[in-house]
Amino acid sequence: MSRRVEEATAWVYRGIWGVLTGWFRVPSGPPSPPGRLDEESRSFRPSNGFLLYLKLKFWLVLVIVDVAIFAGWLALFVFRPKLALWLAPVAVAIAVVPDVIAYIAIHLRYDTTWYVFTDRSLRIRRGIWIIHETTITFENIQNVAVNSGPLERYFSIANVTVDTAGGGQAHKEKGGHQGANYHQGLIEGIDNANEIRTQILMRVRRSRSAGLGDEGISAAGWSHAHVALLREIRDLIAGI
Repeated sequence: MSRRVEEATAWVYRGIWGVLTGWFRVPSGPPSPPGRLDEESRSFRPSNGFLLYLKLKFWLVLVIVDVAIFAGWLALFVFRPKLALWLAPVAVAIAVVPDVIAYIAIHLRYDTTWYVFTDRSLRIRRGIWIIHETTITFENIQNVAVNSGPLERYFSIANVTVDTAGGGQAHKEKGGHQGANYHQGLIEGIDNANEIRTQILMRVRRSRSAGLGDEGISAAGWSHAHVALLREIRDLIAGI
């Protein structure tokens, strides 16, 4: 029976998801890679454990709220049974409708969250009603940290926080710090957080050693020494 309920729920969700994507023009695929179109990119989403983590939190809150509603209705039934019976449909609606909406919102949040890597930058997209896209260039990253709570560790997931300074392209994410030139990006609910952190740090070192975004080095990755040598060769050729 439980399997049939899950299949029915999935079928209803797919139908609602299709309607909502049409109404709100929610993109079903990952965002376009930041930077040049010819750059190699990697797109990924939170792990399935993140969805289970969100559902568990949802059920915990649901039980607390629904028990409170039932307790209030039961107390009313003891003292005013006729009024309680008349308000029973209202109580059921108050208990059930928000639960259904919240359950659908959890899936929508999971489905619309994407992370995209290129050699130069990271793009984070999340949101249901309003889609937020954050682009962080690797040369502006100051710190990369992995963190997870007990419940997240139970589902084998963790979050990667990316602290940046300057650049102007990244917008303050949840948990970010105040300040005009300080921003924080959040890659949440992934099961390979240490691997992602390592890849980000490798790209940060690569971008800085190659001079990406550095005014002292050309966009093509040539250092001052390379440019000076090429100029000397050019002058020698011109003098021949």
